[in-house]
Amino acid sequence: MEAPRLSAFHILQALCVLLTLLEDGPQSTRASACRRWPCPANSSCVSGTSCRCNPGFKSSSGETDISYTDHCDDIDECEQGRPGTLCGRVAECHNTVGSYYCTCNQGYRLASGATKFSDASENTCQEIFPTRPLPPGIKSQSLSNFFEKVQELSRDFKPASAQDTIHKFITSLDELEVAGDLEALALSDRHRMATHLLSYLEEVLRNLAKTLPEPSFTYHSPLDTELSLMIQEQRNGTVTLGQSHARMKLNWTQAAGVGDSGPTVAGIFSSRKMETLLVNASVVLDPEKKAQLEETYESSVNDAQSKLLSTVNTVFLSNKNTEKLDPPVTFSFSYHPETPKSRQELICAFWKGNDSGGYWSTTGCKKLGSSNNSITCQCNHLSSFAVLMAHYDVEDPKLALITKVGLALSLVCLLLCILTFLLVRPIQGSRTTVHLHLCICLFLGSAIFLAGIENEGGEVGLRCRLVAGLLHYCFLAAFCWMSLEGLELYFLVVRVFQGQGLSKRWLYLIGYGVPFLIVAISAAARPEGYGRDIYCWLDPARGFLWSFVGPVTFIILCNAVIFVITVWKLTKKFSEINPDMKKLKKARVLTITAIAQLLVLGCTWVFGLFLFDPRSRVLAYAFTILNCLQGFFLFLLHCLLNKKVREEYQKWACMVTGNKYSDFGTSTSSSSHNQTRVLRPSESGM
Repeated sequence: MEAPRLSAFHILQALCVLLTLLEDGPQSTRASACRRWPCPANSSCVSGTSCRCNPGFKSSSGETDISYTDHCDDIDECEQGRPGTLCGRVAECHNTVGSYYCTCNQGYRLASGATKFSDASENTCQEIFPTRPLPPGIKSQSLSNFFEKVQELSRDFKPASAQDTIHKFITSLDELEVAGDLEALALSDRHRMATHLLSYLEEVLRNLAKTLPEPSFTYHSPLDTELSLMIQEQRNGTVTLGQSHARMKLNWTQAAGVGDSGPTVAGIFSSRKMETLLVNASVVLDPEKKAQLEETYESSVNDAQSKLLSTVNTVFLSNKNTEKLDPPVTFSFSYHPETPKSRQELICAFWKGNDSGGYWSTTGCKKLGSSNNSITCQCNHLSSFAVLMAHYDVEDPKLALITKVGLALSLVCLLLCILTFLLVRPIQGSRTTVHLHLCICLFLGSAIFLAGIENEGGEVGLRCRLVAGLLHYCFLAAFCWMSLEGLELYFLVVRVFQGQGLSKRWLYLIGYGVPFLIVAISAAARPEGYGRDIYCWLDPARGFLWSFVGPVTFIILCNAVIFVITVWKLTKKFSEINPDMKKLKKARVLTITAIAQLLVLGCTWVFGLFLFDPRSRVLAYAFTILNCLQGFFLFLLHCLLNKKVREEYQKWACMVTGNKYSDFGTSTSSSSHNQTRVLRPSESGM
């Protein structure tokens, strides 16, 4: 075999290596050789006589170790890699000398905000306009048309025209026909749709904002929809972002998302288009707010109803984890001016979506103040916010209905009682005088209560103080006449003597003079105690309510003692009149009489004295039912169950109908008649 011929180049290369060995010694032979003799371009020396191509290149010979005479060629990773392996299926691969990079396809962007990437496992392309199907069970042609327009924007999107795309997106939202099939949706479906749409708007606007150049962007549409964006690199310090509908002050370090390498975005999107979708949404109060309201109104508070006074302001950042922000974010929202009425309050609330729709909530937000049609709030989280006029449901609607119906019925019955006591002559006497004035006081008190107990304006003015004073006097007078009822009953049953009762002068002095004296002293001592923010009644502060509760308690206790004595005496009298009376009949008569006297003497008001907690439903219902129907019970006891009154009613009925009156009423035996006369000659046995 012929020996290989050595060229001049190889001889020169060998001499260089030899010189290197002689100069540097055996310890640095390899490094010195690489320094003395360069490798081909895009390669690195691995020994004194060989090189290796750099990553991203391949040798022309196909060998791993190459000599100084070989060369390294670029590897086209985009051609060698399988489709979607290097960059993913929604990104495009671009080859460079020795490497490659990826860019997201049209309509997509990197979550980090960068423009290109080289590792698909750590970077994903997201849709700028994600596809969102309608919530299950909701069909709307208006929303379908809106999402179709958005998808057209997605297909035509280019980063260079991002501002124009934002304009078209907001215009598409303004053109959404809410008054059509969306308004026909059930309330819960509308709220579900609002939750879906608000979430979608936030995601799209965040994605579009990250394609914009720094530093800021604002757009105000002809239909008053407004978008304000702040785009800056991450830094420390507090920044303020504002527009005509809302302003936001936050720490900029909170705005950056975890892992974001691009610019940080903060935005406020204000729209009136959401008003129809969020109409009649309830307000769910957090426990602390609810406890505060119950202490203020001294009553149980249910969830409130709301009226939207501002645009719906969606606030978003690059950072999606905004459930607990420290320090909290401060907002100022403009709203349509409206003065709160009784049991109403201006609040900042955020929309809380759920599977069944959603509701307004105040959890995590507190109102700092309001002025010049602007309200300032502080929240420890971000969402979609609005200014609401919250109407608190303080009263139990069933209890309020019972009160109104019961008092209306009592007013009619009390009026009939008054006419009866004035016109029926056979029953005239001191007891009838007491009945008459008791009914007059209850009639006036009930009428004033129905007409003016609620303080609609929320401010304690002259009208509210006057109503409170009149109620104080009328109900005190009614209780004084109830005490006289008890006194008359004592003379009737315990001391059975005709003419034993008080004269009319003393009756009027006690019935009207005592309450006048109490009210006069109370008004002189503390006039501001009349009237409250919610009801035109006595203010419980500083014990002023005892100017009513004290006398009432005393009268009820006295009447209770008289009631016990009366029942005991009646029991003895029933036995003396007819010892052979069956026990069941005796018990029935005694029970009816006792219950009737309880109602007349006002002993049922004891439920109100024990109503320390207004949220006690059992006592509240018992107190309301028994005392609202007191006029009906008086009419039943003193008119319908009184034989002489019934006879007069029959005469009046015959006069009206033109029939001749005949005494066909149920005649009693002489023995029973005598028994009745034992109790009192001029009254029925009841």
